[in-house]
Amino acid sequence: MIQILAGLILVLTMAEAARADEAAFLQSLEGKWAGNGAVRIRTNVPSMTVSCTFDSSTTPSSLALEGNCTGLMVMSRAVAVNLTSSGGRYTGSYTGSATGVARLSGTRRGNAINLGILWAKNVNGDRKAQITMRKVGNNGMVLTTTDMDPRSRTSVVTSEINLVRN
Repeated sequence: MIQILAGLILVLTMAEAARADEAAFLQSLEGKWAGNGAVRIRTNVPSMTVSCTFDSSTTPSSLALEGNCTGLMVMSRAVAVNLTSSGGRYTGSYTGSATGVARLSGTRRGNAINLGILWAKNVNGDRKAQITMRKVGNNGMVLTTTDMDPRSRTSVVTSEINLVRN
């Protein structure tokens, strides 16, 4: 009985430490961000340069990243990522795709949240892609989206945006 209680206390302590770690990580992503990058709408078209600004707000178990990306000096799109962390898993939504709101789910490894994307409609032959939100140092973040090219069946970077906290 004592071993069971000791084991239960250990598990609860580890779970609480993991929650505290996630809360600290999420808080480190809070702030105003700006940067540039490249985006391609489909895997078979050239990329365009974009400039983006984001406001990020957090709670101990959530992240809301909202902003705009502008390309070719004429195209502007509102973009938002809303995530909730629970038990080491992240779930949420991505707004900004022409296909509609996409679902996100994944985990964090080190300084990166790795998420699977489920688009509202087919993009590049299917509804799946990946996005990584990687913290770089104290004031940097890189958002990278990859998708499978339907012809070559190879993974293609469809967007990479390098952000700096203002």
